[in-house]
Amino acid sequence: MIPAIKNYISKRILNRTVAEKDSAEAYDLWSSDYDVQPGNLMLDLDEILFAQLLEKVDLKNKAVADIGCGTGRHWSKILQKEPLSLTGFDVSQGMLNKLKEKFPIANVCKIDDDLFADVPYAPFDVIVSTLTVAHIENIGSALNAWCGMLNENAEIIITDFHPKILAVGGKRTFKHNNKPMAVKNYVYHIHTIKNILHDNGFRLVAEEEFSIDETVKHYYEAQNALPVYEQFKGFAVIYGIHLKRGNDPE
Repeated sequence: MIPAIKNYISKRILNRTVAEKDSAEAYDLWSSDYDVQPGNLMLDLDEILFAQLLEKVDLKNKAVADIGCGTGRHWSKILQKEPLSLTGFDVSQGMLNKLKEKFPIANVCKIDDDLFADVPYAPFDVIVSTLTVAHIENIGSALNAWCGMLNENAEIIITDFHPKILAVGGKRTFKHNNKPMAVKNYVYHIHTIKNILHDNGFRLVAEEEFSIDETVKHYYEAQNALPVYEQFKGFAVIYGIHLKRGNDPE
């Protein structure tokens, strides 16, 4: 990592007084207004990236698990593809409650660890997980557990903050009662995630990443943060991968 960038983030972007919470507590606090975030760059980029990856996946009559489903941001897109079933998993009861308000008959499950013991509705044909994996403390155990929930020829879509931005101290922050909060993250290189899934019989179908460029400049203009934009222009901020189990060609 370029030292100047790391130094800039440390001095100008990171607020060392921000309280860092684990995922369950943080998202319970955030859930009340999580769906009301106009101009949130990462959520907007994730909408675009996930839609691109999802377009290539046939969900018709398939059982789908959304791990880290939150309030169901992507559920309308998923349900339009006519899955047999859709089940949401999350550590935050507050986020699941919000999802149920939008989709009252949804199948949801609160999880307390990364091992998914006695998972309802399994096995699944597809797992989607957006902006979640960096919250997981033991990514190896978690991904191995995911693979154990899946059928043969299953598919996985993952999106998340790019490890490059997390490695220099990037955080997912929000305000609760007007106080800044941050969600605890762990840094996993993308190749680490792909290697774990490869060991479980998955092959890479697609990989995308978005960087800070002219197309997102207006987000920084709206926040009077053009110096930040100029500092990080060209920097990767989000990635997405699509993998499939099996060897049949696309």
